[in-house]
Parts: sequence; C-alpha cells; structure tokens
Amino acid sequence: MFKPEHRFTRSDVVTLSRKSAYSGFLKVDRVRLQHRMFNGDLSPPILREILVRDRAVGVLLFDPKREEIVLVRQFRVGLMDDLEEAWILEIVAGMVGENEQFSDVAIRETEEESGCKILELIEICEYYNSPGITNEKVILYCGLIDTTDAGGIHGLKEEHEDIESIVLPYRDALQCLSSGKINNPMTIIALQWLMLNKSDIKENGI
Repeated sequence: MFKPEHRFTRSDVVTLSRKSAYSGFLKVDRVRLQHRMFNGDLSPPILREILVRDRAVGVLLFDPKREEIVLVRQFRVGLMDDLEEAWILEIVAGMVGENEQFSDVAIRETEEESGCKILELIEICEYYNSPGITNEKVILYCGLIDTTDAGGIHGLKEEHEDIESIVLPYRDALQCLSSGKINNPMTIIALQWLMLNKSDIKENGI
C-alpha cells in the first residue's frame, strides 16, 4: 500500500537569487533555485516566477433552516476573454491583511459582499490554490446565516466592487455545480463539503 512520506525539507531547496520582477496590483518574484531530486542529487539551476499573494479566505454562506445558499457574482478580469463566463457564481472571498485573523476576514468579507451576518463559522479546509505558479493559500469556511433578507447589490465603492448577492435553494446550487455553471475551485470544494456535511449541520443546529 502506498504511504506518503515526508522526504523533503526546506533544506532541500537552495535559493540562488530572488528578486522582484513586477509590483503592481499583482506582485511577481523571479527566483533562481536548485532543489533536491528523487535520486538524491541537486537539480541544475532553475529559473521560475512566483505570483506572490497574501492568504485568502472563502466563505460558503448557508441557512440550514431554509436550506438556502448565498453566492455572489462580480466581474473577474481573468475571464475577460470569455465574456459569457466573466461574471461567475462564487462564494464570498477576500484577502487577509496584515495581523488579521482568518475568522475576522470571513466575517468582514461576508458583510461587505453579501450584507449577511454570520451566526456561526465552521472551518472547512485549507489548500494551495495553484502551487505551480503562486504561493497563495486559501482558508475555506462555511458561514451559517439567516437568508430572510439576503440578496441585492453590495461591495465597497473605494475598491471598485460591484457585487450581486444571490440567494439559491440548496438543490439549485447543486444543479449549478453538476451542470458546470459553477466552475471555480473555491466554490466547488465548498459545495462538495456541504454535500457531505449538511445533515450533521442541520442535526446539530447552530
């Protein structure tokens, strides 16, 4: 049976140089390095670019009593070449600022992007978004809410946010997932987690 082993440590990566290649809305570092290979040797020097990102928090908003989910929709520049997909359904998300707690970011971003207040916060998981190009790490939560007055347009004007908050029945959200209408990893992971854990959430209450 395969058993994963922690073969490598930080000492198995040798940083020969690391410099800022670009600093704007995004930050990119250019790194020249060597790393230990599976045969025990060091690799030849390799040149790579890293998209440097702060930690990110995502929150799936769920009302266990009404069995409704709140998703948000806003323009995403990475999808501007596919205009049919440029406004995608996502969970609430935001970047972690200096000295901020992950849970505080989850609460703040939920209020800013959806107008909802979290009644209870449940941690789902942590994962690296795209480790081949970026150091970004995502912390996912499920936020239990009351969707009675949810919906509308939200966001901070000073951050050029124009965010639509949408209330969906749980079954409709799963249909969007299975049909491919929901096609971003943060939202897919969160909804699949809810599929596995919804019964426990409803049974245990808030």
